[in-house]
Amino acid sequence: MLYNQKITGMAKVHWTPEGWRCEKKGEHLYRAQWMDYRSPAIQMLTMVTLNRLPLLGELRGEKIVLSPIGQKVAEEIERIPTYKGASSIEIYKYVIMPDHVHILLRVHDRLPMHIGQYVRWFKYQCTNLAAFPASKSSCLFAPEYHDRQLTRRGQLNHMAQYIEDNPRRMALKRAHRDLFRIHQHVTIDPISCTMLGNIFLAGHPQRQVLQCSRKLTTEQIEARKEECLAEAENGAVFVTAAISEGEKLIARALREGGYPLIILLEKGFPQPDSPHYRYYKPQGVYFEACAAGKLLLVEPNAEAFEHQDIVARVTAKIGTIPHTTLRYRFMALNMMAECMCEE
Repeated sequence: MLYNQKITGMAKVHWTPEGWRCEKKGEHLYRAQWMDYRSPAIQMLTMVTLNRLPLLGELRGEKIVLSPIGQKVAEEIERIPTYKGASSIEIYKYVIMPDHVHILLRVHDRLPMHIGQYVRWFKYQCTNLAAFPASKSSCLFAPEYHDRQLTRRGQLNHMAQYIEDNPRRMALKRAHRDLFRIHQHVTIDPISCTMLGNIFLAGHPQRQVLQCSRKLTTEQIEARKEECLAEAENGAVFVTAAISEGEKLIARALREGGYPLIILLEKGFPQPDSPHYRYYKPQGVYFEACAAGKLLLVEPNAEAFEHQDIVARVTAKIGTIPHTTLRYRFMALNMMAECMCEE
């Protein structure tokens, strides 16, 4: 039975079988202020175990073999629609990884309470089923959770495929640890940067810049794409910030063709003190390219944007503008790409 809720001042207090309990500060039930978490929607929920302990199973080959605790979590996921007021929730797909859970669900009718209430009760039940004492210091799952509401056409199938593919992706990451390691404080004169991927691409002898003016016509972009594909076939490695539509289109064609690529990011990696730093991995097609050794992601450090050579090149192109603007930063990325391709 799902617990009830009452408000005492600014704190939310909930009734559990063991009495009233105050909401933990980190739970963030009311997350995106503009989003109604009771309305019909398709939600992707992610919960991690406390301290990311691998309590739910282990990877064998490209499959996850659930532990006894993981099996109980799976059973509890199936029971979510039986919670009080949750009959309109349909569990579309889920995956249990050693230290986290993804649940893709659909809410068909308006819920009587915030979706976070059901998440909280799910965690509470899992802790009890796993024989963890229900105390603040001993829980199966960490206090917070991540939610993503799917609103665009095609997202449901894409996310379902992502969930199914989780074990294989984990196996790839473990098999190619060096390709998924974040390298900090790397210098490619004059750029100080952070990297992830095949770092040997940075020293490839046939590096070329990929830049396309926003003024190019569709026909001009197509012609440039064919040129780049031909040069890549002959061994060229392109370096790009993939800012303009032309650059994005050509970078996509190179990636889909299986050719190596270096991409400069304006912002790319979590900070070392972030809880996400250790578990970061590129998403989607970038993940596959990274695992194949065909990708290097480069995020210039703050000092790189202020390097005198980069500032001089940007000023020569567009004049003096504030360095905090996106225009300056994007232009600086293009100048850095040029620097990376110079002998």
